[in-house]
Amino acid sequence: MKKYVLSFVAFLMIAFPSLSYADAVVGDMIITLGENLTEQQKQTILNEMNATEEDQVITVSNEEEHKYLGDYIPKATIGTKAISSTSIVIEEAGSGLEVKTKNINWVTDEMYLNALMTAGVKDASIYVTAPFEVSGTAALTGLIKAYEISSEEAIPEDVKQVANEELVTTAKLGDEVGAENASALMAKIKDEIAKNGVPETDAELRALIENAANELGITLSEADINSLIELFNKMKELNIDWNQVGQQLDQAKDKISNFLNSEEGQTFLKQLEDFFVALWNAIISIFTNNEQTT
Repeated sequence: MKKYVLSFVAFLMIAFPSLSYADAVVGDMIITLGENLTEQQKQTILNEMNATEEDQVITVSNEEEHKYLGDYIPKATIGTKAISSTSIVIEEAGSGLEVKTKNINWVTDEMYLNALMTAGVKDASIYVTAPFEVSGTAALTGLIKAYEISSEEAIPEDVKQVANEELVTTAKLGDEVGAENASALMAKIKDEIAKNGVPETDAELRALIENAANELGITLSEADINSLIELFNKMKELNIDWNQVGQQLDQAKDKISNFLNSEEGQTFLKQLEDFFVALWNAIISIFTNNEQTT
């Protein structure tokens, strides 16, 4: 099932390589493959993506990953091999963003969306995958690289850096307050900025962050708050189109609502309900059996 998301997630790539633009049209897919994949792994991933001979395929190197992630996470975490791979399909204007992932165990779909929105990516279907479980931090190196090629829109280097930092900051925050909470908080802060403008002072920014966290029932440490203030202050220095960010957030919300109201969405909710009922019955059964044997 497609995982429609309301929040965010993202990042970054290297100085745009000298590739000719693909004159991409709506529906065209551009694929990025980690250069250290085996030939068999590459073919498996291409099959997952239903790639055709017409789709443009580019590679992402471990050097590129270190360039954009090295300031935010340990080099050992990034590793020495480029494995994660992505595809991006440019959709009709106004369609919003959607993300689907496989074998990504730290960065969530929402985190990718948030970071991509910061980078200015819009109206695209995105897939992130790997042949085995990986953190997912390096995937956006490929996503932004692919987006620049497919849309013919160069993304400034400082914007890529901040989007990358946002992804890692949100993922680390997720370790403390939960991934969904971290993503929801980032989305809410961005939504407030899109509606009411960027806070001018640190005190105003702190108040915005604390109010958003309180409304979501999230408890932040002083270190968390300072980290978010630092991140959003960096965003203030960039030419981010907050109106566009707000539009992408609204479109993501609409997708969730439309999905949940659809036949597929109702089936999913019923399956989810059945799962939790079965889980609860299994728990009751365990306790009942324990009581009978004591």
